[in-house]
Amino acid sequence: MPDPAGFPRRSYDLVKEFTIALVVVAVLTAVLAAVFSSPDERPVTLASWSRADGADFTATAAAELGGTSGTAEYGPPYNHTPDAAQKLGPLGLQSAAGVRIPVDTAADFVLRPLASAPEPPVVRAALAAWAAAPAARQQAWTKAYSDALAKAPGGDPAKVTGGGFGPVPVLIARLLDLARTGALDGQLQAEGKFYQTDYTRPLLFLSDGSYLETLARAEHLGGDQWGMMNETGDYPGQAWLWLYTFWYQIEPFKSSGNADALIWGLMALLSLGLLLVPFIPGVRSIPRWTRVHRLIWRSYYREQEAAGRTPQ
Repeated sequence: MPDPAGFPRRSYDLVKEFTIALVVVAVLTAVLAAVFSSPDERPVTLASWSRADGADFTATAAAELGGTSGTAEYGPPYNHTPDAAQKLGPLGLQSAAGVRIPVDTAADFVLRPLASAPEPPVVRAALAAWAAAPAARQQAWTKAYSDALAKAPGGDPAKVTGGGFGPVPVLIARLLDLARTGALDGQLQAEGKFYQTDYTRPLLFLSDGSYLETLARAEHLGGDQWGMMNETGDYPGQAWLWLYTFWYQIEPFKSSGNADALIWGLMALLSLGLLLVPFIPGVRSIPRWTRVHRLIWRSYYREQEAAGRTPQ
């Protein structure tokens, strides 16, 4: 049918155009992702840790059982360890929040997983012996075993010498077996829930050992490697976090056990100052004094001056 207005016409296949554009964009996306995306590292689990470094897992499990690990002595929000919380001046913000995620490392990481799994008689006897012992004896057992592990070649529990460990070696050896099968990951994630989506306890257990930190440092993710803003390896990460992670690289924050609270307070103060820039005398006048805006809008000012106007 001819166009009443007399304009020329030609056929146009919209579906073909859309298909070509979709294929081209999909191919470009795949190629660019393969070239520029960060590595897809396999997740670190209790199973992979226990298989790769059984000695570190054993030493960490003994510390969890004895209540001497980093998590056991962390304080809020996990437990009520005295004087463990960080403070901002006189304000104990960490303590004010309270224990929101109660964690008993001996019960949650060692004893309960062992008790809930099918156990041979020797393990059941070890659990009963542990439960019947007073707290002082339990701590003496775990301390003696941890000290013996530290002296053993390579930290290998098979090369531990000495005694006075009570049921600790049996309990820890069985926990290592559970971890290597992958059962321990599931037990710590489930905690009586149907959906296993809470990784808090497995991550706390992992962070108490040295294996996870070793992997992190190999990927340039350590705290003194600007790890907060890095991707794995040498790939650039969240560059906008440089201001936050910068403070961890300098004194007095770098060596302070109270660094998290201090840096949080400093960043809150800096953020407040940024919000209040329009209301701070002197600071709000810096743009007018430096006249940087005239450099940015120089073409506008040239036009105004050529026209005989006096721009502000």
